[in-house]
Amino acid sequence: MSSATLKKSAPADLQLATFYVGDLLLSLPIGFVQEINRNLDLTEVPHAPPHVRGVINLRGDVATVIDLRRILGLGAAEVTPQSRNLIVRSGDESIGLWVDRIADIISITTDGITPPPANISGADGRYFKGVYRTDSDIVVILDVDEVLSVE
Repeated sequence: MSSATLKKSAPADLQLATFYVGDLLLSLPIGFVQEINRNLDLTEVPHAPPHVRGVINLRGDVATVIDLRRILGLGAAEVTPQSRNLIVRSGDESIGLWVDRIADIISITTDGITPPPANISGADGRYFKGVYRTDSDIVVILDVDEVLSVE
């Protein structure tokens, strides 16, 4: 069979865990998510940067919890009944991303992802990999490495 007769393969599906930070519907590829944790009983870390909310005990391991609202320039998150820690892995470390509420898991096609605008709802666009439009929402794909590289 010649390469001329090969059909272009369909775009790969990608599963995203979606969650809200303020009014932004953000997402991460599901492979980044270790767990969703309701433990909001944090131990403050003296002299930590403002975006570090504290640390939690994660079954014997200590996980740093980062306030995504502060990183994105949206002000500090408030504790609500819907607040959660989205636990992700960074190397051999667990990091909690404080989110306002969990949404859903969606499957998308990668060809539907477009580059993010420089500024989305007042948030710093360097933390976004792309955007995906569903029938009812715009889902912003978070760049986990960029978020976790914040000093």
